[in-house]
Amino acid sequence: MDVCRLYGEELQKSQSNTFEDYFNRSEVTYRDGGEERTLSVLYLRHFETALFDLLPYEGDPLFTAAGRDIHLREIVALVCLWKNPAYRQRRRVYIRDEGELCRYFAAVDAKTLQALVSEWAASGACRLPLSS
Repeated sequence: MDVCRLYGEELQKSQSNTFEDYFNRSEVTYRDGGEERTLSVLYLRHFETALFDLLPYEGDPLFTAAGRDIHLREIVALVCLWKNPAYRQRRRVYIRDEGELCRYFAAVDAKTLQALVSEWAASGACRLPLSS
């Protein structure tokens, strides 16, 4: 599976009576079997606090790769897809449990993740290894 795009955003209110500004969206676009797909992961922004306890980074942005700042919200969908191959059959995922999101990141080696994201930032693509 080849990753061709990583994207993350902090949602903003589109109407005054919504809670969108509490959420982040992370997207990963990849090629699988000749078909291009995008997985969009929506999660509560405050879940990131728990993720920073699992990751060896000081803050957000996490690191710089090929002159580009890499934010946590940009890699959440990548990690979810990597660690849960069943998401290959999905387009959208809503993670409502902080523990679920933390389990995905706990299963990732930070150096391997940084190498993958750095490869993507430098060349516009990287190969996602099979989940371990």
